[in-house]
Amino acid sequence: MIMMRMRWWSPRWRAPAAVVAGALPALAFPAPALWWFAYAALVPWMLLLRSAPTARRAVLEGWLGGAGFILAVHHWLLPSLHVFLLLVAALLGLLWIPWALLVRALLGGTPSAGRACCALVLVPAGWLLSELVRSWQGLGGPWGLLGASQWQVAPALRLASVGGVWLVSLLVVAVNCALVLLIAVPGARRAAVAGMTGCAVLTGAVWVWAARPEESGRLRVAVVQPGPVADGPDSAERRFDVGERLTRPLAGQQVDLVVWGESSVGADLTARPDLARRLAALSAEVGAPLLVNVDARRADHEGIYKSAVLVGPQGPTGDRYDKMRLVPFGEYVPARALFGWATSVGKAAGEDRVRGNAPVVMDLPARPDGPGGVRVGPLVCFESAFPDMSRRLTLDGASLLVAQSATSSFQESWAPAQHASLAALRAAENGRPMVHATLTGISVVNGPSGARVGTALPTSASTAAVYEVPLARGTTLYVRFGDWPVAAALAALAMYCAVAGSRSLRRPAPEPSSPPARRSRGFAGRRGR
Repeated sequence: MIMMRMRWWSPRWRAPAAVVAGALPALAFPAPALWWFAYAALVPWMLLLRSAPTARRAVLEGWLGGAGFILAVHHWLLPSLHVFLLLVAALLGLLWIPWALLVRALLGGTPSAGRACCALVLVPAGWLLSELVRSWQGLGGPWGLLGASQWQVAPALRLASVGGVWLVSLLVVAVNCALVLLIAVPGARRAAVAGMTGCAVLTGAVWVWAARPEESGRLRVAVVQPGPVADGPDSAERRFDVGERLTRPLAGQQVDLVVWGESSVGADLTARPDLARRLAALSAEVGAPLLVNVDARRADHEGIYKSAVLVGPQGPTGDRYDKMRLVPFGEYVPARALFGWATSVGKAAGEDRVRGNAPVVMDLPARPDGPGGVRVGPLVCFESAFPDMSRRLTLDGASLLVAQSATSSFQESWAPAQHASLAALRAAENGRPMVHATLTGISVVNGPSGARVGTALPTSASTAAVYEVPLARGTTLYVRFGDWPVAAALAALAMYCAVAGSRSLRRPAPEPSSPPARRSRGFAGRRGR
């Protein structure tokens, strides 16, 4: 057994082991959705890093593990990005190097009880630092944050209402860190048990004392999912026709809002007044406004926009939101002069979309028998992955969050399920219901607590469904205080760096050693005699 362990941890196997260990947390996300596995998924990687013989080795294994994580969570992008996905993974994998060095410094060797307690705070903070940097839109955005794997766990969603997905990530990594101490450091088991107990107490306290959303009425929202439409020069027209056909039976069902998915309208409504008239007639027939999504070159501006447009019985109401955060390579190519070659090896955007300028909150007309003053905060596609965007809409008065999405390019992959799961987190963070409407599934609705409302529409469905969406009043702690777990983590890391730096400055420099005295053989021989 000892020989097998030595051979496994030999330098020959450490590099591929780091890649595999870094990829393991992907199993906690949809579609496998093994949420419980997230609390132990980092243990093999951390055990590898703590045993790294040198800091340079920890840097290498942190980078390889980070690249493995990115590849595993985003593997469904391979048909679109091809070899470029490997370059993206290699670049983003660098973000886990500071965390790897922290793991080796705080968990390596035989840490004291004090160092073990520090590890329970600083190792999760280091992980959060990598997630924070990766969340910048220019690096791809916050897709695959570790806390997002807990989208179906009610206590975790309550934590999200207090500190967002960031607080959930911190707790998940802290439990992994405690397990490493229990497994590898017998002398630190008391600190490990204390850390796990602290995580449980925090979760229980939030569950008991954090305010729950208070229902303030219900809204009948219809989601129209046309399903896959074969590619072709007239695919946008055919998709519009299917959406129109599925919407008509909603007449008489007393709906308050009808939501179509991303790119559901393929032409600017100003340039195509015939489409605007058809949508207006449809709104009048159904008796509710339509929130459609236009993906087209605008007649009054240069460039292609993706826009959420509200249409009533009289036509477009004037409420329009232009997508602000675009998908790298999918909707624009970063530094196109340098990376424009990506269009020749994958499905990268041939022309950059134009960004919107500001979030928009839209007012729904009040129904005599429905709730009044309902305001809708629209997001487009992967903007639902950004916690700050939905929080901004809630602060601006949105009582219903809507994400219009399309994942038809990744229909048979994990992408639709991963994207749909984000709605639960955004709903719980803001204490506001969220509608995730797609062209081809998975479409879902989540209530203000993050719990799912009704039945999800799978990728095989071509239908329209009506949901009784509970509205809520009040403000969550996350909406009120924002990303405070991130600030706390950064403060802890800054304090650690300051203390480590001051200690290195106070440490006296080693005195130059004098050369060893040379002995005379003759003298030694005389002493021997």
